[in-house]
Amino acid sequence: MTNEALKEKILQLSPAVSFEEGGQWLTIIVTPAAWHSLAAQLRNDKALFFNFLFCLTCIDWKTHLTMVYHLESVQFRHNIVIKSKLDAADPSIATVSDIWQTANFHEREVYEMFGVNFINHPDLRLLILPDGWENKRPLLKNFEDPVNMIKL
Repeated sequence: MTNEALKEKILQLSPAVSFEEGGQWLTIIVTPAAWHSLAAQLRNDKALFFNFLFCLTCIDWKTHLTMVYHLESVQFRHNIVIKSKLDAADPSIATVSDIWQTANFHEREVYEMFGVNFINHPDLRLLILPDGWENKRPLLKNFEDPVNMIKL
């Protein structure tokens, strides 16, 4: 399916989305409130069948955070990117670990490194960092580590 055909199909599923132009893959902009519903549709629609979440990360822009998801349909061999802008003061978005199991650990990593709250995640706790690093958020640009003198 071409990017234009994907765009038309996704607009039918969720008319409120917008698109970012210029990338190799179709990039869809969705609000955090609409993300879980769209994710389920992308996974379950027989014409799209995005059954593989292969990357999930977060970007700190200082004024806000952006969640970025990369999806692939293994069957149809098409890829898309989903972006959702989060409030820096209260970064929250619904988990998609119930849709793609691989999101479970990715979301835990973003939670501990950036402080994003994944609503309804079954097990939000530290994954990589040692005990005592709860709520430190070392990948945020305002993170300061006086011991190692790290300041971004």
